[in-house]
Amino acid sequence: MLFIPLPFAVAILLLVLFVAVLRRDEEAVPNRPFLALILLAALQSVLSGLRWGYGIQAIGLVAPVIAAMVPPLAYAGVSRLVRTSGRPLPVRMALHAVPAALILALMTVWRDAIDIALVLVFVGYALAILLLMRPGADALRLVPFEGAVPAFRAIIFTAAALCLSAAIDTFVFLDLTSAHSARALMLISIGNLAVLVILGIAAAAASRSRAPAETAEAAARPQASEDKETIATVDALMETRKLYRDANLNLDRLARKAGIPARQISAAINRAMDKNVSQYVNDYRIGEACRLLSATEKSVTEVMFDVGFQTKSNFNREFRRVTDMTPLAWRQKRGGGSSVIDKL
Repeated sequence: MLFIPLPFAVAILLLVLFVAVLRRDEEAVPNRPFLALILLAALQSVLSGLRWGYGIQAIGLVAPVIAAMVPPLAYAGVSRLVRTSGRPLPVRMALHAVPAALILALMTVWRDAIDIALVLVFVGYALAILLLMRPGADALRLVPFEGAVPAFRAIIFTAAALCLSAAIDTFVFLDLTSAHSARALMLISIGNLAVLVILGIAAAAASRSRAPAETAEAAARPQASEDKETIATVDALMETRKLYRDANLNLDRLARKAGIPARQISAAINRAMDKNVSQYVNDYRIGEACRLLSATEKSVTEVMFDVGFQTKSNFNREFRRVTDMTPLAWRQKRGGGSSVIDKL
């Protein structure tokens, strides 16, 4: 009895989530694939409720095609944060339309293969997302450094959730074929909740993303001396122009300021400093935060905003990573951590 209204409650929550994400960063270019994904999931939840809650079996003719559109939209949303594809937009849209077209064709010629095809689509796109994320947080070139690590984790969870959805579909398929379809209702109920979790994570990963025009990028492999030159150029920008104070600074913007390909900056910092670019930038931010806490009477919150952080959780986490103490503990010690500052 509790199952019947659940899909509709999920749909309402998804619509609320859609509005919240749309209004969260009004000045930023929206990540349209993620927004479309939320709306599509809301529609899918409503159709699921109509089919399984009220027995409208005709919904089964549309639901598989809509389900096949979910993984491509998730991948497209992640891709906008990575900006890896040089293909024209119509070509990318055509490629991502293939799964839905395949399911539509199977509905005509081989309906029994639809469930298996959907599982393969979900797993395939999950693996494709993980492949995009191989460089770690530095792959998210269009995400501000402060949010790169949380966004990276969210995307990994999104890929895992796509695999979970595929597993649920597999169990539902086996349950239906074994003539025990009553259990399928409970599995689909859990699946609807899983969709909400997936989209919440995807929306978080999409926040503050930008979508500037795509440009060609050099794929050079700098030697050790080139790494030093690259880092020296970026260091000079950090020290003279204080770029790290920009809360919206991301790898793509840093690359444009330095006139160096983003991949070259990321590779140089990874090889020479054994850290990612987000940690490198946050080291500068924490270094100035230490100086401000020691030399001024500004509150911890004021210092946090001055050096480029926007959330206390990220500021405290990064401050502890660099200094092994909280900002308040640092202030109490005043100049006790000068050796750490010097390293930065």
